[in-house]
Amino acid sequence: MVFVMDYLQLDFDAARFTAYVRPMVTIGDATIQFGDPGYQDALCAFITHEVTSAEESPEAGLVIRFGLGEIVTNPAATDLGGPEIAQLQIHEGPLRDAAWAVWRPGEDVFAGRDWS
Repeated sequence: MVFVMDYLQLDFDAARFTAYVRPMVTIGDATIQFGDPGYQDALCAFITHEVTSAEESPEAGLVIRFGLGEIVTNPAATDLGGPEIAQLQIHEGPLRDAAWAVWRPGEDVFAGRDWS
């Protein structure tokens, strides 16, 4: 996990998920947002846990689920700080090109929203 001034990177073996919008964290019944006390600690709690599933949908946004809880990237227009919401890079092996996915406002699962 890498915390940068204006984005967050989550590394999963051969994959890296970069969130350009701070995701929400749910552990049990508690949902924690960027700026809430314990936000960084809540994200770090996922470090030793395996991903159980991932989802992308217009309603939920981008969801990474663990046995512990979930990390959700589902921004409002006021949350945006740049042209991209998130990206996923998957390395397929040494000296091989990576597969990429990029999510932007108004495209794919984030289409149909008012981003103004």
